[in-house]
Amino acid sequence: MENLLEMRDIGKSYGEDIILSGLSFTLARGMAIAIIGHSGGGKTTLLSIMGLLQKATSGQVRIDGLDIAGLSSAMLAKLRGQYISFVFQRARLINSLTALENVIAPAWFIRRGENLEQQAQALLAHFGLSHRLHHKPQELSLGQLRRISLARALLLKPPILLADEPTNDLDPALAGEVAACLLAARQAGSGVVIVTHDVGLAAQADQTFRLAAGALHSVACQ
Repeated sequence: MENLLEMRDIGKSYGEDIILSGLSFTLARGMAIAIIGHSGGGKTTLLSIMGLLQKATSGQVRIDGLDIAGLSSAMLAKLRGQYISFVFQRARLINSLTALENVIAPAWFIRRGENLEQQAQALLAHFGLSHRLHHKPQELSLGQLRRISLARALLLKPPILLADEPTNDLDPALAGEVAACLLAARQAGSGVVIVTHDVGLAAQADQTFRLAAGALHSVACQ
């Protein structure tokens, strides 16, 4: 399999507080990986390093074979835009934009003129939000906001899709729908990383790790 993301001997610390230590990880194209662990154990920090939002204190990160060490902030942003999409625990939508505009906005800077509005409408329709296209975030429910966030990420057709607690606070039916869409991204060749407390979701991934004491340990979810 083609490796999209490689992290070698990653360490992350804040002063004397060690968050990650000697962590290594590989994400291949078409693979879904779940990461579980207790709250405050460093899962979100790890996801931020994978997504080039934070820098590791030590170790090496490679995106599609490219070592990111020494890259400028502008180059990191370009690489992030080219390879990575996020589904955050909080939707992080822009309150002044409609649901449709929020889905389109990130992709507009990357793939101008590719029928983005039509594609975004189709994604929102898939999530049962055709009647909410022109509503703003403050007019929408938590579940609707989460689905809009997922549509925004999927519109970019990212090689790497990173999700932070994507089913948290959702009812079982909606959580299942969100999980199915995330995992289906593998079929388009995306590598998917899901940080979750949802054991049922983790069990559907190709591989599951537990983050403990700053390191990843392979586990089998039943």
